[in-house]
Amino acid sequence: MKKKIIIVGGGIVGLSTAFFLLKEGHEVLIIEKEKIKEGASFENAGYITPSHIIPLASPGIISKGLRWMLSSSSPFYIKPRINKDLFYWLLKFVKSCNNNHVQRSVNSLKQINEFSRELYQEIYSSKIFDFHLEKKGLLMAFKTLKAERNETKVMSIAKDLGLDVSLISKDQVQSLQPGIEMDIKGAFHYLSDAHSSPWIFMEQLEKYLLENGVKIIRGENVESFIVNNNKVNSILTNSKRYESDYFVLCAGAWSENLMKPLGISLPIQAGKGYCINVEKETGISMPSILIESKVAVTPMIGITRFSGTMEISGINNSIKHNRVLAIASSVSNYYKDFHISKQSQKNVKSALRPLSPDGLPFIGKHSSCKNLIIATGHSMMGWSLGPATGKLVSEIISDKKTSISIDPYRPERVYG
Repeated sequence: MKKKIIIVGGGIVGLSTAFFLLKEGHEVLIIEKEKIKEGASFENAGYITPSHIIPLASPGIISKGLRWMLSSSSPFYIKPRINKDLFYWLLKFVKSCNNNHVQRSVNSLKQINEFSRELYQEIYSSKIFDFHLEKKGLLMAFKTLKAERNETKVMSIAKDLGLDVSLISKDQVQSLQPGIEMDIKGAFHYLSDAHSSPWIFMEQLEKYLLENGVKIIRGENVESFIVNNNKVNSILTNSKRYESDYFVLCAGAWSENLMKPLGISLPIQAGKGYCINVEKETGISMPSILIESKVAVTPMIGITRFSGTMEISGINNSIKHNRVLAIASSVSNYYKDFHISKQSQKNVKSALRPLSPDGLPFIGKHSSCKNLIIATGHSMMGWSLGPATGKLVSEIISDKKTSISIDPYRPERVYG
């Protein structure tokens, strides 16, 4: 049965949701507050990552985070401030930082990431539109014995889950990437992973949606949801009122504030990340994460992208240049005789990622509104999980059995 659906948010999750709803024969309208095509769905590392099985909320992150908070240029930084939402988010985050949570989460993260990778491949193979997708895997490069030991534990868990990963030497890394030398001891090569150029996929997907009847409104800000009898009847933007059968919340870091008037608690903090694009030839051909500095390096179409930092400082677009310098310095520390120019550093961009307290996304209905589907809180894996989330939402709305269990991602879950 054909249904009318409004999607709030036009990022990777929103567009992917529209794509799969369109395939089910539904009528779709997307409302996106930004006129310009930018943000986390464009300015990300482009990774599709079944390897990312350990959630941010894990044992040891609290003590490490407290040390990092002493430096505003550290990889993970929480700006000290008096804020009730941050306080409650931190309480849930701390409750989730335990081994039991990690053990419950690893398979859920692997499963949804693998599902999403399969969907990316299906779209790519269908040739309905063209985009960049490579399956070289992902290197987790390390310089110290401590980093090697820590990642060895992750590799052991990954292997137990059936992921293809191996520890390789510096010379083996060099043979995979002959164009540039890395100053490292070795790397863990996750062959399960893939990478892409995000803006190409986003532009081509949006073009496809528009050509096939999806309506996209840019530059309108959703101000409120009108609810009667446990059901959303319409939404109000700064311009007009829209009615629909179903509403899907894909508003990323802005989702929590949109849900508050409905009495829905959706704990999300904005995690700011930075990316630096280098347009000249770098010799870098392998996507890599520089373990000690938490910097992601991705060869994309026409550029090499360097991404990093996790800064929790509220919803803002400000850029701390000491954090930009920390990314650039880390890159020079790992790649011999390579430096990111001052001009490239000056052109840095920032984007906000929606962080859930336990590192798992929110996907599913909420008991407060039977026709509202929540699809947000993907933390650092929004790009990787976009298609999977869109497919699952389309199955929920179409009254189909979901391809994978969505129980781990339910919006009203208990933390700890």
